[in-house]
Amino acid sequence: MKKLLAVWMLVLAGSTFGQTATGDVVGTIIYKKDKTTLIGAKAVIEDNGKKFQAMSDVDGRFRIPSIPSGKYTMRITFQGDTLNNIPVDVPIEAYYNVGTIEFEQKVVDYKVVTVNAQTMRLVMGELPIKELTAKDIAKSPIKFDMKSMIASMSSDVHMSDDGELMFRGARKGDMIYVLDGIKCNDVFNVPSCAISKMMVYTGGLPAKYGDTMGGAVVVETKSYFELLRNYQATHGE
Repeated sequence: MKKLLAVWMLVLAGSTFGQTATGDVVGTIIYKKDKTTLIGAKAVIEDNGKKFQAMSDVDGRFRIPSIPSGKYTMRITFQGDTLNNIPVDVPIEAYYNVGTIEFEQKVVDYKVVTVNAQTMRLVMGELPIKELTAKDIAKSPIKFDMKSMIASMSSDVHMSDDGELMFRGARKGDMIYVLDGIKCNDVFNVPSCAISKMMVYTGGLPAKYGDTMGGAVVVETKSYFELLRNYQATHGE
């Protein structure tokens, strides 16, 4: 009877020890940059495929409970960034304090870019294209060949065997021509000296130009006052 009682006590002691051989891990997480508390960061410890984890509160503090005693590495994750290999030594029926952890987010600061609206415009789906101004056209060696000048503005524009302009991936006749805000069949009869600026759209078009897969050529002619200033500059008046 005494032997049976002794065995039962040993089994009970072993079972009790096995149930209480755990501890907690506590700590505080702050931003490395400004030392403010980090809210909602996740502290994670893994042991043979099992995860023990906790979230940091409004004070940046966390507590991971009931971790089997032993040595581990902990990681901190927050919004896609991770801080790995934080050593922890979990005691039995006590807690291990990792202290204050400084977390650094990998944030990229983008420089502000200013675009001159008079010389550059955004074309949907592409990088901005530099529009041809009157000065650009005057200096162009192909200014008397409108089709070649339009084709030179974008690699997506080419000329078919019959001399018709086409956009890459589009059919013949899908191109839109706009002269001073009005759609027309073409703009090839406009003298180059009368053009104020010209733009080729090869991506998504502004709604005012309609819907087409073939892009658009937009031409704006010089106003009366522009022509007058050019005349005065040429004749010295």
